[in-house]
Amino acid sequence: MPVVKKIKSEKVSARLRRKVAIRKKIHGTSERPRLTVFRSAKHIYAQAIDDTLNKVVAAASDLDTEAAESFKGKNKRERAKLVGKAVAQKLLARSISAVVFDRNGFIYHGRVSAVADGAREGGLKF
Repeated sequence: MPVVKKIKSEKVSARLRRKVAIRKKIHGTSERPRLTVFRSAKHIYAQAIDDTLNKVVAAASDLDTEAAESFKGKNKRERAKLVGKAVAQKLLARSISAVVFDRNGFIYHGRVSAVADGAREGGLKF
C-alpha cells in the first residue's frame, strides 16, 4: 500500500489513513470476496472484490440504468439499501453467499450501514 499523501483536505486524508489501516487486516478471496463501499456526496457504490485475482466479482451503484426506476423518489439512505440488495443478488447468482465487509475508511453509520443492511437482507452473510 502506498503512503497516504495529503489530498484535498484533512478529512479526505484522514479517511485514506483509516482505509489503509483497514486494508491491512482484511482480504477477499474467491469464496469470500471483500464487499467495499464508496460514498460520495450524491451517490453510493458497492463492489465485491477477489483480492487473490484482483478482480471485481460484482458491482452495483445508484447510477445503474437497469435499476434506475426503483431509485426514483427515494432518499439517499433508501437508495443505499437498494444498492446493497442489488450487489447481494449479483453475488448469489454467482453462488457466493459470504463476504468480508470493507467500509473503506468511512464511519459505519448512515448510508454505509444501509448498504450492509441491504446486503444482509439480500441474503449475504458477513
